[in-house]
Amino acid sequence: MPLRLIFMGTPEFAVPTLLELVAHGHEIAAVYTRAAKPAGRGMKLQPSPVEQEARRLGISVLAPTTLKSPEAEREFRAHNADAAVVVAYGMILPKTILDTPKLGCFNLHASLLPRWRGAAPINRAIMAGDTETGVMVMRMDAGLDTGDVAMAERMAITDAMTAADVHDALARLGGDLMARAMGALERGKLQLTKQSDEGVTYATKIEKAEARIDWNKPAHAVLRHIHGLSPFPGAWCEMAIEGEQVRVKILRCEMADGSGVSGDMLDDRLTVACKQGALRILELQRAGKQPMKAADFLRGTPMKPPTRLR
Repeated sequence: MPLRLIFMGTPEFAVPTLLELVAHGHEIAAVYTRAAKPAGRGMKLQPSPVEQEARRLGISVLAPTTLKSPEAEREFRAHNADAAVVVAYGMILPKTILDTPKLGCFNLHASLLPRWRGAAPINRAIMAGDTETGVMVMRMDAGLDTGDVAMAERMAITDAMTAADVHDALARLGGDLMARAMGALERGKLQLTKQSDEGVTYATKIEKAEARIDWNKPAHAVLRHIHGLSPFPGAWCEMAIEGEQVRVKILRCEMADGSGVSGDMLDDRLTVACKQGALRILELQRAGKQPMKAADFLRGTPMKPPTRLR
């Protein structure tokens, strides 16, 4: 028999998993998500991507501000769910909630646990220069991403990939993985393995102060820093444009030939010297403007030596 599930998720990353569970015939008793937030020029309340998809599917949506009250616990219990599936929900689940579904609560986490437990595993994996990442289904416990692991899927991280690229690939992999995990749970065949105590790292939340580019680092480290923060919050530097220092986000780049003083423009194609080696900027965004390909940017704003990026 298909499982009766509570789905808990908020951003776009969680949507493929919700769709896969529905497509595999599981009954979604309710969707829990974060409350709508003001967005856009008119600052109108914008429902989360998960809420929008759930309403399209005709599924009941709840957006409690806390799960720790007796009322929230009673409401959660009243769904009489076999299990809960949690994907980037954005709220801590107290032990009383974790213990409610008879088969447990299962989280989809975007790293190869125990590496990169915590809030920003995709960004941190890229920024650290990791060549591999993945998604894991974990039976949740009271710790921070410390639960037993059920299933995993791996994928390579190349130097061409931004956080957005990895995010989208893992979202697709994760939806399929969670559907397979819930299928195994339904059949009583889901096997759990304790996480290793070795190799634990923490993916702390990205701080704005980290976003400024330091050209006085090796080119590969600068590339991974840029791609790990693209498109949000976006790694940035300052360029001299029309006599003013203008903040510009660098969204995509590639390794290039050349050397020079860190931050110096080496040619008229946005090749920039780093402490070791050089990078060519492929996509960028001026403050208040849309992202642009380097060629389009250069048509309106020619750049050449001895320009220095700061």
